[in-house]
Amino acid sequence: MTAIDLIDRRQFYIDGAWAPPAEQNDAHVIDPSTEQACAVISLGSQADTDAAVAAARAAFDSWSRTPAAERVALLVKLLEVYERRSGEMAEAISMEMGAPIDLALQSQVSAGSWHIRNTIAALEAFDFDRPLSDGAPGDRILYEAVGVCAMITPWNWPMNQVTLKVAPALGVGCTMVLKPSEVAPLSSSLFAEMVDEAGFPAGVFNLVNGDGAGVGSQLSAHPDVDMVSFTGSNRAGVAITHNAAESVKRVALELGGKGANIVFADADDSAVERGVRHCFNNSGQSCNAPTRMLVERSVYDAAVATAERVSNEMTVDLASKNGRHIGPVVSQAQFDKIQGLIETGQREGARLVAGGPGRPDGLDVGYFVRPTVFADVSPEMTISRTEIFGPVLSITPFDTEDEAIAMANDTSFGLTNYVQTADIDRARRVAKRLRSGMVEMNGKSRSAGSPFGGYRQSGNGREGGTWGLEEFLEVKAVSGWA
Repeated sequence: MTAIDLIDRRQFYIDGAWAPPAEQNDAHVIDPSTEQACAVISLGSQADTDAAVAAARAAFDSWSRTPAAERVALLVKLLEVYERRSGEMAEAISMEMGAPIDLALQSQVSAGSWHIRNTIAALEAFDFDRPLSDGAPGDRILYEAVGVCAMITPWNWPMNQVTLKVAPALGVGCTMVLKPSEVAPLSSSLFAEMVDEAGFPAGVFNLVNGDGAGVGSQLSAHPDVDMVSFTGSNRAGVAITHNAAESVKRVALELGGKGANIVFADADDSAVERGVRHCFNNSGQSCNAPTRMLVERSVYDAAVATAERVSNEMTVDLASKNGRHIGPVVSQAQFDKIQGLIETGQREGARLVAGGPGRPDGLDVGYFVRPTVFADVSPEMTISRTEIFGPVLSITPFDTEDEAIAMANDTSFGLTNYVQTADIDRARRVAKRLRSGMVEMNGKSRSAGSPFGGYRQSGNGREGGTWGLEEFLEVKAVSGWA
């Protein structure tokens, strides 16, 4: 692709229209399969941020007082547009962050429609105006939109995170400015087109591209922003919290993870293979990936052999190709980080049983990583404690239930843990003791409306379902109502 062929996404969506940046500051979007520029965007300035926030502020009073049924109707329209243009969205996501095209359509794009649909269902069941209790008929509890929200979203699951934030905020009456990752901005620009096509009023939704140090910092410190909802790295989450503190704005953070997958000896036959595939899904670039497999010692050797087989059977290829293969990781920086951690695992004495450093055979260009499995990983090793964010699995043996729980909890994170056992009493007992916001057992995914979020350095707040609505609401207590 030559410079003249680059997709041009320099404009921002502000106050219901596409607008050029106040200052030219071009940045290329890199296709991770080819390492070549595929698009050009502009990184916003303070003037762009101010214009978007002003538009959101001006639209807030009217939008927040719009009847909930009208807001839901617009979300229904947005869902229709989103599903009709799902093919375009899949192509954008695959190009910008490297998800194989089938995964982009079936998982990445469908996550967005899933969240919009679930938000609509939650809104239809939500009571914004309710009595305090039967014993206090004169007291009323009102739920009201928090105000202007800054949405700062990551590159790894673009529409999953955009829709988890934007749909509930729109639904409860907030206005907003979205700053997607500058690494993967194409899908969000396409989403802005969909919001426009759905007919949301001008100023309700705005989009400004930029990096964290620029637009991200400007939004989190902006005095006219009432809330920041951020998904990304712990380092950035800390910086955003500091920036927001001066104006005492609400901050919701969804940060990293280092999930443990506890496999007991009585787990079903597919538990290990399921865990390996889950770890490597999306090239390992998921905060809730089960990257630490803790296996009861009596079945440990068999589990390591299964993980080796499954990893060696996996193929790695271009994101543009159809199939169930693994695509590249998102960027040179991510590739270099993963390579360094694989080498650290070897240096610290973990046993490499599959994959390893370097690109897979036949892929000399692109940010491709070999699916890698380490065995005999001790809890103090770097690869057991660091969120690698790549297709790298660590396997560690345990002897007792208490030991497994202690190892699972021995982390600064607390997002998602996993339990595999045929003993339902043990499964429930272990789930209660795991220090994480989510626990998935025996391959059962969480249902629609279940809250997503973590403990400790995995962040605060919850997204999805009723909890996702409440993140963007203030609670007002009124007496003398009756």
